[in-house]
This record gives sequence, structure tokens and C-alpha cells, in this order.
Amino acid sequence: MKIKIKENSVLARIAAKKLKATQVALVLGRTIHLWGVTRSSFLANDGWVRHELAHVFQFQRHGFIKMICLYLLQSLKHGYYNNPFEQQARAAEQVPADHSFIVFI
Repeated sequence: MKIKIKENSVLARIAAKKLKATQVALVLGRTIHLWGVTRSSFLANDGWVRHELAHVFQFQRHGFIKMICLYLLQSLKHGYYNNPFEQQARAAEQVPADHSFIVFI
């Protein structure tokens, strides 16, 4: 699977402002949008990479539009931290994974 990484993303910048964070990674489809972190620093953080890959796989499982709708609905219902999609991604941070089938472009 090919996954694109976009540094200095305006979308991630907006998310960082909303979350009051200095570093953000945001997934839309097969693209990981970064703000406040370089591609190399992001890729060096295995847990963070696994977290964002969980979101990529969620998009694959549900489809682009459905995933956005489900994610927003769950965020409204449970809040960001308790959103089941975020809980699943946080759990993935701890699971060692073989990323050999993934190409970051």
C-alpha cells in the first residue's frame, strides 16, 4: 500500500490550532498530513506511525466519506479522546507491526 505524507499541511495546522497542539498528524484517506513535525521525525516515532496507520486502515475499511461521517459522529457523541476510532488507534500504538508492505511517498 502506498501512503503519502504531506508536511506543513494547512489541514493539520487547523487541527493543531483546534487541539492547541504544536505537532499534529491527521489522516485523510491514504495521506498523513503533518504540522509542526518533519517527515523524518514522524517516521522515527514508531508508536505515532502505528497510530496514524490505524486511521489509514479505518479509511480503507469504511471508505472515505463514510469514515469522515462516522468519525465526526463519534467525536460529537463521545468527544475526541473517547472516540472509538481514536481509542483503536491508541491501542495500535502498542502493537508491533510489520510495515514492510507499506511504501511512504
